[in-house]
Amino acid sequence: MEIRRRGALPFRRPGASSNLQPQIRVNGRIRAREIRVIMGSTGEQLGVMKLSDALRKAQSLGLDLVEIAPTATPPVCKIIDFGKFRYDVSKQTKDKRPSGSKLKEIKFRVNIDDHDYLTKIRHGEEFLDRGNKVRVQLQFRGREMAHQEFGMQLVHKVRDDLSGMSQVEMEPKITGRNITMTLAPLPANRRKRRFTAPPSNATEEQEPAISPSGM
Repeated sequence: MEIRRRGALPFRRPGASSNLQPQIRVNGRIRAREIRVIMGSTGEQLGVMKLSDALRKAQSLGLDLVEIAPTATPPVCKIIDFGKFRYDVSKQTKDKRPSGSKLKEIKFRVNIDDHDYLTKIRHGEEFLDRGNKVRVQLQFRGREMAHQEFGMQLVHKVRDDLSGMSQVEMEPKITGRNITMTLAPLPANRRKRRFTAPPSNATEEQEPAISPSGM
């Protein structure tokens, strides 16, 4: 016996494209005689029921009976709108996909002036706000290598100034004439800019490595 409400989304046909893998049994396609039933809207446990009783319950509410744990004993089914169920599963699958984030690079010098420093920090906030990671690179020139502590102080300042948007993924380390550090964006709901928005020309088409004129 197949009981399903009128207008419910049909069960996926073999060979049809879908984000639901494996196939999900709905309503009369459920095979078990007894099932454990959950109300989808509230999470209320209705206990173990005969399949026919659960189908009638779902139909009386204008909803579908969806098998969500077929290998359980007895199988677990949820009374829910199948269209909403498909949407939720599809959204979860989409959220698990790689975000496509990129690694942007911002270059500093030990003797960078305040204006250039602020510009770079603003770009860093913009990159992080778009979900990108940021690699901070400071390059020593000539005799600057004799005072590496000044470079490390500057990198730590960058870390602190971008702390409202990021967390350290790779701690600052000295390699040759460079100090590098990688920052990863915080979750979107925790990001907080401390500086004004960067100029409108800070777009994704901009070269990943940004350095002052003449560097």
